[in-house]
Amino acid sequence: MNKKLVKKPKINLNMGKFINQIDGYKDAIKQQKAFDLYNCGNLDEAKFLCENILKINPKQLDVLQLLGTIYIHQKQWYEANNIFNIALEIDYTNPYLSNNRGNVLKELNLFADALKNYDEAIKLKPDYSEAFFNRGVLLHELKRYKEALSNYDMAIKYNCDYSLAYYNRSIALQELNFFDEALSSYDKVIQFFPDSPDIYLNRGRVLIELDRLEEALDNYDKAINLDPNNAEAYSNRGVVLNYLKRWDESLFSIEKAIKLNPNFAAAYSNRGLVFFEKNFMVEAVENFDKAIVLMPDYSDAYSNRGNVLKETMNLDAALTSYEKAIEIKNDNAQAHYNKAITLLLMGNLGNGFLEYEWRWLDKQINKVAGKRSFCKPLWLGSEVIANKTILLWCEQGLGDVIHFCRYTKLVKDLGARVVVEVPKPLIKLLMSLEGVDLLIEKGRSLPHFDFHCPLMSLPLSFKTELHTIPNSVPYIFSNIDKTELWNQRIGKKTKKRIGLVWSGSTWHKNDNNRSLSFENIIEKMPCNFEYICLQKEVRDSDKTALSKSNIKYYGELLFDFTDTVALCGLMDLVISVDTSIAHLAGALGKKTWILLPYIPDWRWLLDRQTTPWYNSVKLYRQTENRSYEQVLERIALDLQIEF
Repeated sequence: MNKKLVKKPKINLNMGKFINQIDGYKDAIKQQKAFDLYNCGNLDEAKFLCENILKINPKQLDVLQLLGTIYIHQKQWYEANNIFNIALEIDYTNPYLSNNRGNVLKELNLFADALKNYDEAIKLKPDYSEAFFNRGVLLHELKRYKEALSNYDMAIKYNCDYSLAYYNRSIALQELNFFDEALSSYDKVIQFFPDSPDIYLNRGRVLIELDRLEEALDNYDKAINLDPNNAEAYSNRGVVLNYLKRWDESLFSIEKAIKLNPNFAAAYSNRGLVFFEKNFMVEAVENFDKAIVLMPDYSDAYSNRGNVLKETMNLDAALTSYEKAIEIKNDNAQAHYNKAITLLLMGNLGNGFLEYEWRWLDKQINKVAGKRSFCKPLWLGSEVIANKTILLWCEQGLGDVIHFCRYTKLVKDLGARVVVEVPKPLIKLLMSLEGVDLLIEKGRSLPHFDFHCPLMSLPLSFKTELHTIPNSVPYIFSNIDKTELWNQRIGKKTKKRIGLVWSGSTWHKNDNNRSLSFENIIEKMPCNFEYICLQKEVRDSDKTALSKSNIKYYGELLFDFTDTVALCGLMDLVISVDTSIAHLAGALGKKTWILLPYIPDWRWLLDRQTTPWYNSVKLYRQTENRSYEQVLERIALDLQIEF
């Protein structure tokens, strides 16, 4: 990360008139000389003179304060604390002394005592902006970001030009994921520090979080223009280019960072991520290993290394890498999430679903999952919900909702009143779902409820293992009238009917591995069947080939999932890549063959042709060559055998 909290405490001397307060002209000259030496940076000489003065008159307040300040500069924290204790015994109403002692106690890790001193300083001087700032820094380092933000705001209230408070305020907003506010705050900071590359580094990070990647790239370019030797700017610029899939440019930028700083662990880790995206797995692991050598406690590098090992099917090694990442940093949400996915893929559902709860703390996953905040408690199976109302709410994709809505009956069997919230496209489809008392469209106002649970946490709530998966299908049914309508629409059946789904949404993170082109799939299909496209959306690259084929396509007539499920129900077989329609056909109990990439989604497990989630589904997996050609050849052969 680029964020660099300003930690320097404001040290108040308040000594401008001390000569008039000193008894004895000679002592006054000595003190003036000590102060002059301090101002010139001659700290050792100033300290020596102060210590000599205090031997003669140990209660000279201004000298005590100056000596304490010198000790702070020289990081002699215990000596500084003793001096400020003596000074406060002389004048306990001095807010500057309390503030400075707070700074010393903070460095001694006596955080509670430090806060008390800042509070005392503010009590004595309510508009004391420096004390608010220092208090904010301490709270910030304790990761109490909201309280830190409040203190920075108070510092700015009493000093509207407090540039460092604006800077730290921006970082606090960034830590709190208030990215729009952080961006505005950094804009204010730029007015104070227009030539600071660090501001543009941080601003670039915020723009990444806001998915404003081109603007982020521009900010890193500005940082580089201000500091052409800034390795961090080049490395972060490479990260943005990686997100933009401009991989060669990304590598060039990151390698420039490494050239500037050969010991830059984060740059090696970032280069590993680019190699991972380019499918250069050996090079990716080498770079993560290099990052770890340079920084043995680099939790994210271990987590990223685990992802590469998982992608190459070295699952035990991947788990070891994730566990090391978590050992180093227990709150590494991404490592926990990656570990969860690997455990689930390996069939360890109990531990996997437990770790899967970390998805809410992973920023990237949570963008998709969409954590909700309710005042009512989360139900994960512990509380008795008989005669209570529970809200089950959707997350992630439509296929996930179809997959996990099977649990509504189990919740109802516990005696609860079950309210289910789903996206609009699924409302009509799930109206007959067993166990549901009230079905609500997502975005509508919610009724009273006592507990809530996201649908994908229900397997954890019921302590699901492979042998306890609820797989009673069908649990989704086609509307009789819709079925008759589609029966008339597609006409009299003369051959075995096969529904085809060859591609899913382009935004899916694994779409490159799961989707095929229309030409890829149709050239392998035997000609003695009637093929019907079950997709509503067809990519532009497929439209020409589809229009020239004899495949029936009804995209404009598939108004919602009730149409799709009715059409699926009329098929003898559904052949699909891993999309929501595959789940729909499985939940309908329709004979379904699913094409899976070499590293499948966790729910399909490993090395098996069947799935415990749907008893009518057969799985066709890529081999290590990661090609669908052999998969399609096996499907074509099985079509001839089974039909």
